Amino acid sequence: MKKSLVFPGQGSQKVGMGKEFYENFSIAREVFQNVDDSLSQKLSKIIFEGPLDHLTLTENTQPAIMTVSVAILEVLKKEFGFDIKKFNFCAGHSLGEYTALAATECLSVRDVAVLL
Repeated sequence: MKKSLVFPGQGSQKVGMGKEFYENFSIAREVFQNVDDSLSQKLSKIIFEGPLDHLTLTENTQPAIMTVSVAILEVLKKEFGFDIKKFNFCAGHSLGEYTALAATECLSVRDVAVLL
């Protein structure tokens, strides 16, 4: 049996997404901080507090969804031994393709954040 890991695209965002991971796992905080630094803005504040109309702007939504997805993945890897190499395919819907590139380390999270 082949296994795939698929990341979400635009439209899956909501204010507060990823906050529990941020609050409970240092590796998640590192991902959020890394993206905030690369974008020279507090995207994490928009993700956690909104307002929704700011979060849903494409220039915020796309890096926000990528950030949360990568943060969750990093927590799964570090805390629970999740091994992405056990998957045959890694893909994403729309902007999720960029998340897949970061997840497979084809591009850095910082580079993906700037590209989005």
